[in-house]
Amino acid sequence: MRLITYNVNGIRAAFTKDFLGWLQTADPDIICIQESKAGNDQIDIESFEKAGYHSYWHSAIRKGYSGVGIASKEKPEKVVYGCGIEKYDSEGRVLRADFKEFSVISVYVPSASNIERLDFKLQFCQDFLEYIHTLEKEIPNLIISGDFNICHQAIDIHDPVRLKNVSGFLPVERQWMTDFMDECQLTDSFRHFNADPDNYTWWSYRQNARARNKGWRLDYNFVTEPLKSKLSRAVILKEVFHSDHCPALVELE
Repeated sequence: MRLITYNVNGIRAAFTKDFLGWLQTADPDIICIQESKAGNDQIDIESFEKAGYHSYWHSAIRKGYSGVGIASKEKPEKVVYGCGIEKYDSEGRVLRADFKEFSVISVYVPSASNIERLDFKLQFCQDFLEYIHTLEKEIPNLIISGDFNICHQAIDIHDPVRLKNVSGFLPVERQWMTDFMDECQLTDSFRHFNADPDNYTWWSYRQNARARNKGWRLDYNFVTEPLKSKLSRAVILKEVFHSDHCPALVELE
């Protein structure tokens, strides 16, 4: 089973860059999308269907903002929109698809450009940890994929010293991710296979950052403990250029 997570930075913009052609070539069984920036009436769901995918979208109330999606070849048994907390669900942050043997979550953790949004982000993170911890009791086989807007370790960012006080690499954010992985018994699928530096999933559009590989690893595919033994491969698809992010792929047996 091949799963991709991808912050597309606008699904409509991605479609103008042959997103659909790329999707058919990449051929994932499931793709989790973040930052769709579109209402359901603005997304070309028919094109997903023609490509062989059932697609589901949880959009923000605010137009052109946030939003998550899941597209899968197999029709889910159940789709759950949101996590049950209105202040997050109104921003289109969490979407879950339940299949016969596992469930997939597409999550878009808030970014924090000021202290108010940092407080919101940290509260979201804590509430999301509790949501996953509770959900695991009902659904032990979980794949949690998305843009977490956090670099976990120094190896995950191009300049850990200079950026140590920037949101996305703050000690409190990094500690939350450690706690999240520990308390929910999650495996970071990419680091399960690859301990090398210079592997990133997001680059600023400024200062030619992507060409210089001055990036951040913000996008993750986590799996719960029962699925860890099924991991077979995880890679970052850095050659894909629809967005300021690139996709991250995980394969399970």
